Amino acid sequence: MEGLRDRTRRAVRAELASRALELFAEHGFDDTTVDDIAKAAGMSKRSFFRYFPTKEDVVFGELEAMGEQVAQELATQPPQEGPWECLHAVLRDWESRINAQVDGMRLIESTPALRTRLLQKRDEARSRIIQALTDRGVSALEADLAAAAAGAALDVVAREWLRTDGSTDRLALVDRAFAMLRPAFLT
Repeated sequence: MEGLRDRTRRAVRAELASRALELFAEHGFDDTTVDDIAKAAGMSKRSFFRYFPTKEDVVFGELEAMGEQVAQELATQPPQEGPWECLHAVLRDWESRINAQVDGMRLIESTPALRTRLLQKRDEARSRIIQALTDRGVSALEADLAAAAAGAALDVVAREWLRTDGSTDRLALVDRAFAMLRPAFLT
């Protein structure tokens, strides 16, 4: 069970992220400083760095947590389900959270430094997911391929969703992308 300190820390991180995204939307990522974010949140620059190591990291707090949580949720899937079905089921449940982040996704797509950081964060999340799949008895090759294919499917879904300005049913896009790639994972 999560303690008060952890809940408070998570709430402060969420508040900082929210304030930062507002400032990034208003002034641009490059023109917004850590001082600006800290001031908007009513804290010092030093306090900001207790919650995020860099300005870029404020955009990716959810992604860090997502990799760990997806890995944990993969472990709870029925043992008879294959890696592709497990990934589809778990990532499908994440759509409501991902769907709410269209502004953050636009910011990332339009900022080269954030796109670079996104690749690093995705690699970290993918490593956790691969480990969770291998813990289920999936070979390292199949786990790596499934995680990479699922990541590619989500990337395509995100681009299509952004092209439609968030008006397309993202869950339907996820189901369609996973269905299109499913034959590759039939054994």
